[in-house]
Amino acid sequence: MLDDRSLARIQRALTEAGLDGWLIYDFRGLNPVAAAMLGLEGMVTRRIFALIPATGTPTAITHAIEQGPWHRWPAAWRKEVYSSWRSLESYVAALVRGKRIAMEYSPGDAVPYLDRVPAGVLEMVRAAGAEVVSSAELVTQFYATWTDDELATHRRTAEKVAEIAQQALRHAGAEAHAGRPMTEHGLQQHILAEFRNASLETIEPPVVAVGPNAANPHYEPRADNPVSIQEGDLVLLDLWARERGGIWADQTWMASVGEPTPRAVQVWTAVRDARDAAIALLRERVTGRVTVRGGEADDAARTVITTAGFGDRFTHRTGHSIDSRDLHGSGPHLDNLETREERLLVPGVAFSIEPGVYIPGEIGVRSEVNAYVGDGELVVTPTNYQRDMMVV
Repeated sequence: MLDDRSLARIQRALTEAGLDGWLIYDFRGLNPVAAAMLGLEGMVTRRIFALIPATGTPTAITHAIEQGPWHRWPAAWRKEVYSSWRSLESYVAALVRGKRIAMEYSPGDAVPYLDRVPAGVLEMVRAAGAEVVSSAELVTQFYATWTDDELATHRRTAEKVAEIAQQALRHAGAEAHAGRPMTEHGLQQHILAEFRNASLETIEPPVVAVGPNAANPHYEPRADNPVSIQEGDLVLLDLWARERGGIWADQTWMASVGEPTPRAVQVWTAVRDARDAAIALLRERVTGRVTVRGGEADDAARTVITTAGFGDRFTHRTGHSIDSRDLHGSGPHLDNLETREERLLVPGVAFSIEPGVYIPGEIGVRSEVNAYVGDGELVVTPTNYQRDMMVV
């Protein structure tokens, strides 16, 4: 949240970037950066703006009937109150005229997670005489990064999730060998119960996908369409959870019920090696304190899978941001496929690393870990992530 301490840091960043300010806009929750940065609480149904200048104190533009949500806004900072569209546009023009400002805007919609300001608002601001550039690096640095305490919650959760995942897959294997095969949906419900026992919460049930079903990356097992987990099956398990108020851990594990087929091993090896290529690139750059962008890690993983002959079957990005609020966050992604991700991976950001190969009607394989960029260190979670196909 914006306060005197964070203001000083943001103003240094603005000055270094040659910007006159950061103009934050929101309307009915369109821009998640706004509420987090401004610390707004309560009903906000009208348009708001807040300018964080490179020098001086911030200014907010607020609606007359919604002053309550601004109770954290320091009394020493300026606040304009409007009712009419004429006064709103007048206040905006006075704030931005002749200035070079950043907004949550991505040229050409290159990164949709950044593109939070409607075109009409951009037109208004530009018509007032401002030059608008993307706030991409500001969002990364001041919205998406974790604190040390948040990293600690993630690491605890990652170990619990890994333990639950492996136990669940072994349980499904034992039941299959005993002639009591579980269904995908049954294993999903088993995992949800384990989350509750471990005091973890989730937003959606985990993905449990058997054989060809795993070729759909967003497969959803259903009670009314039971699919049994039998001997000889390949099982993909994708699960995510967090402590209440903590940081998400997101993992994918692969297991074969009995010895895997040569085809399963072939595809698994390509996926695992792609994941490890991304980790290796990131670790080399981070520990060497050399700049690295999310798109470069995506390229490293994609090259391995393409060389293995599965390039056209790797149909999503290598990883998504995990910011301090969202599982699929607004920080930099490992992506040079779906979006043009050129943001730097700076200390404090985190993301998944999860390449996959999906061959419809036959097989789907994914391996997922999470990574956090520390000060000269890449932290990969869980500590003992999957190196070989589990045989259960």
